Amino acid sequence: DDGGGSLKACTGCNLVEYCNRTCQAAHWPAHKKACKKRLAELFDEKLFKQPPPNKDCPICYLRLPIDLDQCFYEPCCGKMLCRGCVHAHTVTASATEKYKCVFCRTEAPSSDEEGIERMKKRVEANDAMAMYNLGSYYQLGMMGLRQDHAKALEHFHKSAKLGHNIANFNISDFYHEGGIVEKDTRKATYHAQLAAMAGCVQARHNLGCEEVNAGNMDHAHKHLMISANDGFDLSMKAVQEGYKNGFVTKDDYAKTIRAYGNSIDEMKSDDRDRAAAVYLSRAE
Repeated sequence: DDGGGSLKACTGCNLVEYCNRTCQAAHWPAHKKACKKRLAELFDEKLFKQPPPNKDCPICYLRLPIDLDQCFYEPCCGKMLCRGCVHAHTVTASATEKYKCVFCRTEAPSSDEEGIERMKKRVEANDAMAMYNLGSYYQLGMMGLRQDHAKALEHFHKSAKLGHNIANFNISDFYHEGGIVEKDTRKATYHAQLAAMAGCVQARHNLGCEEVNAGNMDHAHKHLMISANDGFDLSMKAVQEGYKNGFVTKDDYAKTIRAYGNSIDEMKSDDRDRAAAVYLSRAE
């Protein structure tokens, strides 16, 4: 080639530039190994990057809990609230205000049908959380909907494409367990990784445990430290064990303890503690 055209980088690794596709195809046998190695390195950079923390509750402005059971989604306005604020409103509001949305003051739905209609409107607005919730209702046959695994998967996949971490985690679980879909370990790991990169601490912890079982202690404790940094108790305990057994350095252990404590403090409030106590008492 006379080199008159502009050079174009390999779209996989960006390490090598070519004058045209013929040149690239001719060089591929020599470049293939280095390209795949660099792709794996780039993926690891993304996989082991600390994801941003949860958003704040729009009422108390404290970081939302990592436990979805301690959060409450309002389909009227699409806001995710902490149960501490919802509980505080319930016990202090007057009888006429008690069951209104804490954020936008919309009246609570009077029936399952009305609740589903509100959720569907949020789905039409491309609300990933609403898609996840509607998928959960179809999966379990809740809110007056007939159990429909195909529709559940459809909504979970739509939610996952918008980056919803729990939707990806659920899809990963489906592929891991089989039943709703054909068991597929590769797809299970793929969706677990997407969930972890989007901030799902349970998915991240599970990936760490899988790496432990595979003997990949470096990758395992990278995962576990990331989820511990976000305040996940099981991961913090695993990191402690890793430190005792020599897999985690003293410096990394100290940094993880500090990050874990900071995350717990950022998510803690008296209202949330009271709400959690009520939630647990009802579950017993």
